[in-house]
Amino acid sequence: MSSKSSSVCLYLLLLLLVSGTRTAVSHWIVKTLPGFPGELPFKLETGYISVGEGEFFYYFVESEGNPRADPLLLYINGGPGCSALNGFLYQIGPLKFNIADYTGGLPTLIYEPNTWTKTANVLFLDAPVGGGFSYATISEAWSASDTKVAAQAYEFLRNWLIEHSDFMNNPVYLGSDSYQGVVTPILAQDIINGNEAGIEPQVNIKGLSLGCPHTNSVLEDNTRVIFAHRMGLISDAMYKSAKTSCNGNYIDSTNANCTEAVASISQCIEQVNEADILGPNCAFISPKPKEGAQGFLNENSRDFILPWSRNGDFWCKNFDYILFDIWINYKSVQGALHVRPGTVKEVFRCNITLTSEYSYNVKDAIPYHKNLTNSGLQILVFSGDHDMSVTHIAVEQWINSLDLTIDTEWRPWFVDGQVAGYTRKYTNSGYRLTYATIKGAGHSPTEYKRKECYDMFHRWIHYYPL
Repeated sequence: MSSKSSSVCLYLLLLLLVSGTRTAVSHWIVKTLPGFPGELPFKLETGYISVGEGEFFYYFVESEGNPRADPLLLYINGGPGCSALNGFLYQIGPLKFNIADYTGGLPTLIYEPNTWTKTANVLFLDAPVGGGFSYATISEAWSASDTKVAAQAYEFLRNWLIEHSDFMNNPVYLGSDSYQGVVTPILAQDIINGNEAGIEPQVNIKGLSLGCPHTNSVLEDNTRVIFAHRMGLISDAMYKSAKTSCNGNYIDSTNANCTEAVASISQCIEQVNEADILGPNCAFISPKPKEGAQGFLNENSRDFILPWSRNGDFWCKNFDYILFDIWINYKSVQGALHVRPGTVKEVFRCNITLTSEYSYNVKDAIPYHKNLTNSGLQILVFSGDHDMSVTHIAVEQWINSLDLTIDTEWRPWFVDGQVAGYTRKYTNSGYRLTYATIKGAGHSPTEYKRKECYDMFHRWIHYYPL
C-alpha cells in the first residue's frame, strides 16, 4: 500500500473515531421529490457533513456521463446566504419549476436538459451556516466571514471525500456565482496550501468556474458609470463631464463638480434594473424600496398575490423565485430531502438576515487571483453583458491587472450557429484563464441563458475551445 493510501486510511479511521457520537446515517439517496412525476432521472444524494460545530447540508448529483471519471464540481451560491437549491433549480442543476403552468398549491418540477450534471458530478453546498438547511449546534458557530466560509468549505470537501472515497481521485473544480466570487479564490488558495502542507486527504484541484464574480467593490462601483455610457443609458456629455471632474473616482469623490455630475447620472440609472438592464424594474412592488424587491419577496412570499400567467404584458423575474419559498417549506419536501426536523424554522431562497451579520473581511480578492496565476489551474470567468451589478468591464479590468499573456484574441463564440458571446483566453505557464461574455444575460448568466452556459461549461471543462 502506498504512503498516500495509508495516510488516507489513517485519516478515515480518526474521523470515524471522532465522529462516533454523531448521527449514524448522515446521507441518503433521494429517488423522488414532491412535485416531480415519478422517479428522478438522475442519482441525487443529500446529507450533512460536520465541520466544527456546524452541520453543512449538501445536494450531490452524479454525472449522467461517467461519474467515476468526470470532474467533481463543488458549487456554492452567492448572497452570502443563498441556498444551494438556487443553483440546483435556477442555474446549473437538473430540475426547474414549471412556472408557466403554476396555478397555486405545491409547485411542480420538470427536468432541465441543460444541466451541468450531464458532464460533471456536482456537489451543491449550503454555505455559510444559515444558508439553506445548514445550521450550527451552538450560537457562536453561526458567525461567518469570507475567510471562515472558505476554511469551512475546505474542511467540508475533505470530509465529504473521505465519506465518498470513490471520488477521491476525480479532478475537482470549484464553482460559484456573484458574491462567492470573493470566497472561491480564497478556498482555492486554502486547498493548494493544504496540499503543499501534506494535509489529508489531498484534493485533486484542477480549476475554478466563476460566474459574474464579485471581486472588488470599489472597482465594480466605479465601472457602472462607464457601463451606463457604453449601453446608452447616459449621454456622451454626461459621461464626459463625470470623467473630467471625477478623474476615475465616481463613488467617494470630494470634488463638488464630480458629485454633481454623478448625481445627474444616478437620476438616469436609478430606476434601471441593475441585475438586468433589459428587464423591468420591480422595486416598486416593495413598500421598502431601499431593501430591494428580493428582500420583500423573501419576507412576504406567502401572502403575495401573483399574476400567474407569464403571457401577460408584465413579469418580474423575482416572481419566479416565490415558487422556491413555497415549495421548500412544504414538510413533505423537507422530508423527501431528509432535512433534520427542527434544525431550521423557515427556509428562503436567500437568507437576507445573514447579510447584516456577515463579516466581509476580504475587500479585494484580486491578490488571491494573482497568487493563483502560478498554480497551473484552469479558470473560467464569465459575465452577462447586461449585468450592471458586477459589470463585465470590472471583470475585464481585474483580469487585465493579472498581467497574463493573451493566448487567443477577442472573438465571438457560438452556440447552434449563433453568437453566444465573446471570449478571450490568457495563459501564464501552466495557468489558463478563459474569459467569456454571455450575450443578453444579466446577473447571474446561468439564470438567463442556460443552454449557452451549459455549452460553454462543457467545452471548457473538457479542454475544448469555446
